[in-house]
Parts: sequence; structure tokens; C-alpha cells
Amino acid sequence: MRIDEEIQSTKFEDSYQKAVINITYTYGWLSNTFRCRFEKHNLTQQQFNVLRILRGRYPGAATVNMIKERMLDKMSDASRIVDRLVQKGLVSRCTNNKDRRAVDIRISDKGLEILEKLDQEFKPKDFLKNNLNEEEAAKLSELLDKLRG
Repeated sequence: MRIDEEIQSTKFEDSYQKAVINITYTYGWLSNTFRCRFEKHNLTQQQFNVLRILRGRYPGAATVNMIKERMLDKMSDASRIVDRLVQKGLVSRCTNNKDRRAVDIRISDKGLEILEKLDQEFKPKDFLKNNLNEEEAAKLSELLDKLRG
């Protein structure tokens, strides 16, 4: 559905304002769609993001600072997210062998199992292909990259 129909407004200053509103609205729409998938596994989007970062480092570990740098939501408090994941048994903390002041974060087997389940239940391709073909998805990604300059 078109953005002006979704928000029931046709009064935009210009195409730039309409684009920003459309991107913001679409972000919320995607977040709500994904939230339902993650809640089944008692996860937030930020926790899911941290688990994926750690899976990419597996069997190695990452520091909280490295996780912060790679997170999609730069406003997230990575330390608290890691705390919650430790409480759930999805990640573990251990002292860094090279720098005793640093703490390594490592995904647990339980964390890997949850990501495997999510991989099976939900593939972005399956979600997006109803409205975009592969070429359109690539073009959208290219335009978003261009927007961020």
C-alpha cells in the first residue's frame, strides 16, 4: 500500500519529506513484523542482532566494544543486552587472555540453537519476495546505501 494511503495524508512538503516519512514508517512496519518472530523465542531485535554478531565470530569471541561497533541500532546499550543474554544462558563472559581488563563474550550452544531455529522459521527472502523481486531488492539496497552517502 502507498504511504499516503497508509498514513491517510497527501500533504507532503516535497518528495524528500515523503521519502523520509516512508522510510520511517517502513522501519516501524518491519520492526513490528520481526518482533513477532523474536518474541516466540523470548528475544528482542537487539538481542537477536548481538547473537548474530557473535555467531559470525564463533568459535571466537568478541568484546562489548566490538559488538557496539557492529550493531545495527547504534543507540542500543550493548552491555545491558549482553547482561540479559548471559542471564538467559545464550552467551557467556570470560576474561580475555591478552588483556585482563577486557571481557570476551561468546555465544553458547543454546544461543546457536535458537539462531538455527530462527533461520529455519524465518528467511527475509520469504518475507520480501511477495512484494519485491530479487532485482528490486538489490536496487532498494543500493538506493539505501546511496542515501547514507
